[in-house]
This record gives sequence, C-alpha cells and structure tokens, in this order.
Amino acid sequence: MNSIYNIAKFLIILLILSSCGNAPDARKVSVNADERIKQNLKEGKGLKLGSSLTSGSGNFQFASSNPLWRATLEKLDFIPLSNVDYAGGVIITDWYNDSNNTSEEIKIAVKFLTSEIRSDALDITLYKKNCIQLSNCKTTVIQNNINDEIKISILKRAAQIDKENEQKKKK
Repeated sequence: MNSIYNIAKFLIILLILSSCGNAPDARKVSVNADERIKQNLKEGKGLKLGSSLTSGSGNFQFASSNPLWRATLEKLDFIPLSNVDYAGGVIITDWYNDSNNTSEEIKIAVKFLTSEIRSDALDITLYKKNCIQLSNCKTTVIQNNINDEIKISILKRAAQIDKENEQKKKK
C-alpha cells in the first residue's frame, strides 16, 4: 500500500515539474495582453479543443443572425417552448391548447436540416395528445397540410428576414 502512495507522489511531482518548462523570456514578451494574444495567435499557440472533443468545424453562426432560426421562433412565439437547441438544430414546443376542449393538446417539433432557406431545410412534426382522464392519454403524430402551412410560413418569414439583413449590409 505504501508503494502505491510513493508511485502516486512520484507521478504527481513529475507532472508538476514537466509543466514548469518553456517559460517565455520576460524581455521578449510584451506587457500588453492584447499584443501577447495577437502574437500567440500568429505563432499558433494556445489551447484548442477542436478535433478531440467536438465534431464538425466548430464554426457556428449565431442564432440571432440565422434567418431560418429567427423566423421559426417568431412563428412559434404563441406557444411556450420546452426545448430549444441551436447547436442540435431543434425547437420543440410545450403542449398547447387554445380552445375550451381541455382533452386535446398539440406539440410542434421543428428540426433544422440546413441553415439555408429552401423547402427541404425544415422537418416539422405535429403531435396531438388526447386525454380521456389526466392519466389516460394517447399521443399521435399528425400528418396533414398544417405541417406544410407552418413550414411555408416559416420559409416566407425567413426570406423576408434575409432580405432585410442584406439591405442593412448595403447601407
């Protein structure tokens, strides 16, 4: 048991000492942090968690600048949202009921297949929940023209947002 502690101590000391090397010469390093950052980037130094921890290029467009994302949020603003994941490309609403019939509710799931504004960019699924009693509910997927109407509405608004963004860039 004592030898395990000695080995662990040795490995910890070795780890600590191995990180002490390569200290920069203070005479050659600027005291200005911004200049040091620029120099490190120029030399390719720094911590990069790219390929080992993440998949893809790591180049994400902000959600607020993505017209398709913004249009979807605008069109679904009347329903509380239960899951919004920009990186995963999913928006799921909470169960919603706008009528006096409390036994029926709907949920909308939007999957973003691309960030381009085109007809196959979105996959919209509607779910309907019918409850006889609070504990006796049946959920089904709705396949009708409402799915297409929601998609068309989102795509039209996304095209308008994109056009507005282009006009702002020109000014």
